[in-house]
Amino acid sequence: MNKPHLLFDRKLLRARRDRFAPEIGAHESLLAHVAREITERISLMLRSFPCALDLGAYRGLLGRKVAELPSVGAMIYAESAFELAALCPRPALVCDEDVLPLKEASLNLIVSGLALHRVNDLPGALIQIRRALCPDGLFMAGVLGARSLSELRQSLIEAEAEMEGGASPRVSPFGDVRDYGALLQRAGFALPVADAEVLTLPYPSPRELMREIRVLGGGNVLAERSKTPLSRSTLGRAESIYRERHATKEGGVSATFEIVYLSGWAPDPSQQKPLKPGSAAARLADALHTREHSAGDKAAFPSSPKRKDR
Repeated sequence: MNKPHLLFDRKLLRARRDRFAPEIGAHESLLAHVAREITERISLMLRSFPCALDLGAYRGLLGRKVAELPSVGAMIYAESAFELAALCPRPALVCDEDVLPLKEASLNLIVSGLALHRVNDLPGALIQIRRALCPDGLFMAGVLGARSLSELRQSLIEAEAEMEGGASPRVSPFGDVRDYGALLQRAGFALPVADAEVLTLPYPSPRELMREIRVLGGGNVLAERSKTPLSRSTLGRAESIYRERHATKEGGVSATFEIVYLSGWAPDPSQQKPLKPGSAAARLADALHTREHSAGDKAAFPSSPKRKDR
């Protein structure tokens, strides 16, 4: 039997996240933004969530913010890297986001910030998340979208092609907002929603940007990555290209992040269902205070003209 294709080297990812765990507190600005947005969205829900989980928790920033809401009860933290799990509040468990040791229908709320775009089997992970939710339980997450880090990706590709005669992928690919939405539907979530925002953030230099990406676990952990690290000259050329094209007035550089927010509910009979076609009790034209015009009878497709003999 052929082994399934793996996009990410999860073992390497965990090792690197363990290595950079002591620095996470100084590189949480993007994660903090996602945490504020998710917390605000949950605060608008007119219901309680007695038991919640922060999945891929880093040091628990998102979970702590959500747990401050009056509607949220106990918060559990799940993290794949041992050193980061040790920084989380208790209770905390160590598990891989690809394989979740969660009891079916045991949680009312699952949140995740900037973690699920690195799993190898996202459809499978979403199915596991949906099964772990109680009926009418809520899942909400923020993941990186396809437009993220486009400046860095292009600078590295051009520098490596110019200096070394070829290029290999150095920045992980991210999903499109429509793809994420389709995966929510495929996983069986009710009322699935995927929406995106694009942020442009300043950094002192391209190297500072790359440092933050590594701390957040976004370095090159592709399974088919080049095992040869970039030379100093190639890396320097990439920095020059980046500065030439994306410099800020303050002397730094800018970087684009697309954040895709995902939400969905575990199915429950009490949830609203879309009406069947033709079941509306009122006409759209009446609601819009306008007149309804017939489109007319369907025209017959014209027959081919007869060819005249010459």
